[in-house]
Amino acid sequence: MPLDHPRRRCGLTLVELCLVLAVIGLTTAIAVRQLGLYLDRAAAHAAVVEAGALVARARDEAAAQRRPASIRFDTVAGALELRIAGATLARAALRSAHGVSLAANRDSIAYDVRGLGYGAANVTLVARRGRAAESLVVSRLGRIRW
Repeated sequence: MPLDHPRRRCGLTLVELCLVLAVIGLTTAIAVRQLGLYLDRAAAHAAVVEAGALVARARDEAAAQRRPASIRFDTVAGALELRIAGATLARAALRSAHGVSLAANRDSIAYDVRGLGYGAANVTLVARRGRAAESLVVSRLGRIRW
């Protein structure tokens, strides 16, 4: 090999390798944070949808059975109970199923035999998990929004 011939460089230097690893680590950290937020939003939304289905069922059952029905919001246990004539017809354990905490502006909502809500006006139920929160609003007439 002649003396003026440049040597070929094989592989990466330590600086280049550290730079690549730092970029990969930063990208992974951002992706994990976004994935966590996505999972929190999905769980909160699923809990609100399940709660909405139980509230709609309460209204339907009250009209079908011609008996008053009520939904009790247990925010401490993170659950909802559908009751007709003192008997529990269904229970949705949202905390254990979706890992959410619940907050409500009332402790229950009731429907008469026509399927109309009675008592105070709107009920708002909020399901939270991590940085995500979803709301369920039930009007006095039983209309559901989320």
